Amino acid sequence: MRSDIVKKGSTRAAHRALFYAMGYTPQDLQKPLIGVVNAFNEIIPGHIHLRTIADAVKMGVASAGGTPVEFPAIGICDGIAMGHEGMKFPLASRELIADSIEAVATGHAFDGLILVPNCDKIVPGMLMAAARLNIPCVVVSGGPMMAGRHQGKDVSVSSMFEAAGLFEAGKISAQELDSMEKSACPGCGSCAGLFTANTMNCLAEALGMGLAGNGTIPAAQFGARRMLAKQAGTVIMDLIARDIKPRDIMTMKAFENAITVDMGIGGSSNTVLHLTAIAHEADLELPLSLFDSISAATPYITKLSPGGTHHIQDLNEAGGISAVMKELAGRGLIHTDALTVDGTIGGRIEQAGRTDHNVIKTVDTPYRSRGGIAILRGNLAVDGAVVKESAVAEDMLAFKGPARVFDSEEQAIDAILAKKIIDGDVIVIRYEGPKGGPGMREMLNPTAVIAGMGLKVALLTDGRFSGATRGACIGHVSPEAMEGGTIALVKEGDIIALDIPGRKLDLLVSEAELDQRRAVWRRPEPKVTKGYLARYARMVTSASTGAVLK
Repeated sequence: MRSDIVKKGSTRAAHRALFYAMGYTPQDLQKPLIGVVNAFNEIIPGHIHLRTIADAVKMGVASAGGTPVEFPAIGICDGIAMGHEGMKFPLASRELIADSIEAVATGHAFDGLILVPNCDKIVPGMLMAAARLNIPCVVVSGGPMMAGRHQGKDVSVSSMFEAAGLFEAGKISAQELDSMEKSACPGCGSCAGLFTANTMNCLAEALGMGLAGNGTIPAAQFGARRMLAKQAGTVIMDLIARDIKPRDIMTMKAFENAITVDMGIGGSSNTVLHLTAIAHEADLELPLSLFDSISAATPYITKLSPGGTHHIQDLNEAGGISAVMKELAGRGLIHTDALTVDGTIGGRIEQAGRTDHNVIKTVDTPYRSRGGIAILRGNLAVDGAVVKESAVAEDMLAFKGPARVFDSEEQAIDAILAKKIIDGDVIVIRYEGPKGGPGMREMLNPTAVIAGMGLKVALLTDGRFSGATRGACIGHVSPEAMEGGTIALVKEGDIIALDIPGRKLDLLVSEAELDQRRAVWRRPEPKVTKGYLARYARMVTSASTGAVLK
């Protein structure tokens, strides 16, 4: 066993003494040591209940003959961090999570890990650590939040961000706003739509690193989530016995499956960042062109919030990700021979059933014939940009208008609230990329207020968007402004043309004029000059390569 290096031999007497100081027995040290990475904290609704999940994991490990050893991982709530300086940290925290797990797991020579995340950056951070360490690992999340209810309708946290726009536009009262905010999030779990957290937990299934149901069984289904956690505890022991490691599972076939599922369900645009970064840790490359080619071949067969009215609980009742994969496999779009932590994709989906054709459409009668995410290119995004096409209204898929240029999110939101933005505008928010932000802030505040106010505008940024965003919102524009990308050269009033079906994003300015602007452009001073974010800004790469550190 890998852990023998800290347990066996006369030179490890001191090590054993330290284990005994914590109450481990000699019998415990004869068994594999299984790290249980628990991201519990009291600041993220999706993590507030993870102690119960970790406890069930440890019961499963112990029952299968292992010794569970719990240690923590940090996490930031994107919703609470949204709209202020705190949003510079969530994406950057992904690397901290991966690094800290690597440090603890290597420092203590664990034989395997069970990763217990739930929310946005914690899931990909843990998967990055699994790929980097390449010791047996299983992911078991805390599950999605149930949708809230307000005046007979399902609501969620995205409804509340948009409610701010409704209030500013005078469409709802302060009393109704207060009533909504007390109803929108009824309990623990990752926010109740196909936002980034739930998308990534679903894709953990598609990658083969999570068990069936990992992404869709609600957190409120206490018994089912605990059973899944116990099962993960037994599965890790089997993986160790068979020496099956993450890179045996997270192969190119697995990533193609994950991208296919992502396109089929219309997942968060952030998954492009995260899948690329996870693949990087597995020594695989996922070019943006791969996302676009898979999107072109994959029908969009679910329409979940924010792009539709259904929520994750509805997808779970309809058959979950296994049913989605089975439907896509019928057209030959899924590698059914890809490994999972408990067999193969083919074996997992064999018994899957689709119980609600309104929630999961057939591949022959999809919502759209193409996938939910589009990669755009043009002189404004030479290295690509990302849009959640499934959440864009039909009349906004092609759009042209004058640029309204802002060098920060704060400037943009101030202009929107001051009613300085009108229908037909193209809002440009720049210097918010991985380096420029730094940290590539999500832009849910401006997009939600725009939706709530009913403005018909497009918005593009070298930052990124929350999975809860809907509308013509184009993020990840690369190269970013801080690197001198074309987005840094846009001037107020320039005409910008968006063509999502044609996969184009262009600034309608001559190359000669752009050359003149480029010649006089100077990189601005960094917004952050000390601490972790300053180091992050120096090392982080483009969004088009996953915003990984090099």
